[in-house]
Amino acid sequence: MDIGFRNAGVDVVWANDFNADACSTYAQNLGGAIHCGDIMALIPELADYRGAELVFGGPPCQGFSVAGKMDPTDSRSQLIWRFADVVEVVRPCGFVMENVKALAALSRWGRVRMSLVARLRSLGYDCRIVVLNASDFGVPQNRERMFMFGIRSDVGRLHGIEQLLCGFHESAPTVGDVVRSLGRAGSAHNPGVCRARVTLADNPVLRRSPYAGMLFNGQGRPLRSAGISSTLPATMGGNRTPIVDDREIFDGDESWVEAYHRYLMDGGSPKEYPGGVPPWLRRLTVQEARQLQTFPDTYVFSGTQSSVYRQIGNAVPCRLAEAVGSVAVALLAANSK
Repeated sequence: MDIGFRNAGVDVVWANDFNADACSTYAQNLGGAIHCGDIMALIPELADYRGAELVFGGPPCQGFSVAGKMDPTDSRSQLIWRFADVVEVVRPCGFVMENVKALAALSRWGRVRMSLVARLRSLGYDCRIVVLNASDFGVPQNRERMFMFGIRSDVGRLHGIEQLLCGFHESAPTVGDVVRSLGRAGSAHNPGVCRARVTLADNPVLRRSPYAGMLFNGQGRPLRSAGISSTLPATMGGNRTPIVDDREIFDGDESWVEAYHRYLMDGGSPKEYPGGVPPWLRRLTVQEARQLQTFPDTYVFSGTQSSVYRQIGNAVPCRLAEAVGSVAVALLAANSK
């Protein structure tokens, strides 16, 4: 998110993360603004930044996500309130908070959503929630996220957010485009190979789409080379890492996944399918995952491979963040005239 906001013209003077590898990655690429540790212990020092123009961030979303347990008592779910605490301490001209779509859209989170908006309004902020799909902003990924915009009432009002965001719409490349741009896995520009085996499920779960259901063991699903990626999860690594087809991408062959799905739908048995899983089916490399999240080519990551996958999957896609940051900057500029 910081990469995108910096590209939008925001000077980031203070940042926070709890994960040591993520903080090391930040420091290597973005400099010394990062403060590693529990935000609850660090909030008092933010009084030094009172009156900053903008507060932005993405409190942990696992407690609200449909991919998680959707547990309102999850301690990570409480961090949306710590975001409000930061707004109260800093009193910025505006703020942007990112989270999963479920927090904005599901009725089960309606009370939480209304309480959060009420809290921020009580602090004197006009608030507006929008749900955006990263694929509308040049990101090759079907990733929907909630963004709450806020502006201090004495600064102005929120008008025209949707129209401003539309100005940043652009088509996204396909998964195949991204992989081909890097070269084959293990090559000089694409070295971060995931060695986890790809194995067929003994009892596959079939859906109409070859890219839904469960054809393979583990949570890493196949990606459609001619389309955009499904949401990259923070649980990537090992057999949770998505799968691609090298022959389809580099040689123009028919998708093995689509052919296998068709075979199963026609009544074929997975135990009798000739040849098993071919070697050209493999899992995403670190570099490919990085590109699908639109990180800069030169961005480097700290930590083990599993930690790097987690950092990539946890991120807000940089191009999406740049669009959101640009709109936030435009809203503040329009209201300062």
